[in-house]
Amino acid sequence: MASVKTSAKVPQSKARSRKDGAAIPLDETDKRLMNLLQSNFPLDPEPFALLAGEADLELDDVLGRTQRLLDNRIIREITPIFDTRALGYESMLVAAKVDSEHPQRAAKLVNAHPGVSHNYLRTHDFNLWFTIATPPDSKLGLKGQIDALMEETGAVSMRELPTLTLFKINMNLEMEGDTEALAAAVEAAPPRELEAQPYDETDIAIIKALQGPMKAIERPYDEAAQEVGMSTEELLDHLGGMVDRHILRRVAAILYHRRAGFSANGMGVWKVPEDQILEVGGRMAATRGISHCYQRPTYEDWPYSVFTMAHGRSKEECDAVLDSIAEKCEMGPDDRATLYSSTEYKKIRLHYFTPDYAEWEAAHS
Repeated sequence: MASVKTSAKVPQSKARSRKDGAAIPLDETDKRLMNLLQSNFPLDPEPFALLAGEADLELDDVLGRTQRLLDNRIIREITPIFDTRALGYESMLVAAKVDSEHPQRAAKLVNAHPGVSHNYLRTHDFNLWFTIATPPDSKLGLKGQIDALMEETGAVSMRELPTLTLFKINMNLEMEGDTEALAAAVEAAPPRELEAQPYDETDIAIIKALQGPMKAIERPYDEAAQEVGMSTEELLDHLGGMVDRHILRRVAAILYHRRAGFSANGMGVWKVPEDQILEVGGRMAATRGISHCYQRPTYEDWPYSVFTMAHGRSKEECDAVLDSIAEKCEMGPDDRATLYSSTEYKKIRLHYFTPDYAEWEAAHS
């Protein structure tokens, strides 16, 4: 792998939001609050009051700003983020070659699957990329459902790209930093093993009560606690235990990327020799502007073993982040491809323990 030097400095973009195609400036307080909401939404009876103290704001200001950001579709939702694999669901990334003239036809069929959370058109011969999950009681199984989608969509080819090693997953858009901040090195956690964890009916009831958007109110956990027959303090204590058991990753705000000013995302994929994957993958993950970093399988027509997702305010900013990785890890130009999303067909948080999965299977059996 030859060393590659990054090119001239990229012009730094200001974070802006978009509403119906128009740019809406975000002030510094909005940006600071959005960073806190993404990374540190507390498991506390009055979480917004704690955030107000951390941001040095009045509670009413925090609640008002959060509601405005929700109403303007800058924040998609504030929600618990549960770990799909810890709940026993099978999941993977799938790359498909579909009709390039009318990809929306295949995308519509893929979107109808309740376990598809992300579906993008990307700049490659493998042009449709989606993530899919199936519950532990699936009759067809993940492979069977992917085969059904391949037949239904008429895809020329589908490549199954499960996670072999998870180096990083941290979907926080850095609202206050510039391009250099996104390319900066950060401390990375060691690779994680992804295994199903034991859970019970109480866990399931809490997941059902909490999955979906939380309200921007002073005590947002009270309603779910009442639904499951617990006090709010008991619910929060149980949620803390679910964090310890790796069932709940965190509670956080999820942003509309483009409306929050991050108009580009580049999936940088890398040819890394097998004996260097653990070392190089860990170094790639230790970059602030990288939200996801995985090892995935290779094929004759897909030689890339490490995937990194960069988000930026422009394509040039994504390139700058990926160029910094190339330089740091001594990757040559032939070792990397960058796939940009041109259309977002679907992006949702999965809902667990619903009848939709069985209904889809019944219609495709």
